[in-house]
Amino acid sequence: MSTIKTGGCQCGRVRYRVDVDAAEAYLCHCRMCQKATGGFAAAFVQVPREALTWESEPDRYASSPIADRPFCSHCGTPLGFHYNDNKGRDDLTIGSFDDPSGFVPSGHYGAESLHEAWIDTSGLPRQRSDGTPSVAQRWKNEGLDVPE
Repeated sequence: MSTIKTGGCQCGRVRYRVDVDAAEAYLCHCRMCQKATGGFAAAFVQVPREALTWESEPDRYASSPIADRPFCSHCGTPLGFHYNDNKGRDDLTIGSFDDPSGFVPSGHYGAESLHEAWIDTSGLPRQRSDGTPSVAQRWKNEGLDVPE
C-alpha cells in the first residue's frame, strides 16, 4: 500500500515528501554514519529516488568520493544519504519524518563498526522527558509544556 509521508529538519527550513510504498528501514553502523549522525548508528528508510520530492532543497555534505549527505545548515539536522552516481535508492533519516511510527528495521549494515552494547537496550530503565524534573522545569520556566 502506497503512503505519502512528509518530513524535514528541526527548524522547518528543509522539507520533503515521499511515497513509502516499498520502503526498507535499517540501521547503518559504519563509522561515517556514526560520525554524520553523532549516534551509535544511523536509522534510515531507503526509498526509490523517484518517490522523493524535496519541497525545499537541503544543503549537502560530500562525505566521501561516492556519496553526499543532505542536511540543514541552519539547524544541523542530518536528513539522509545519497550516492553521487544517482543509481539505486536514497536514504532518509527516520528521525526526520514528521511521523516515524510504522517503520521497522529489517537489518544491520556496516556491521564492522557495530557497538553490540547499544543493540538490545530493552532491560534498561526508561523515563519520559516530561517525567525528568530538570527538563520539565526548564520548559515550565519558558511557559511551555515539554514537547513530544
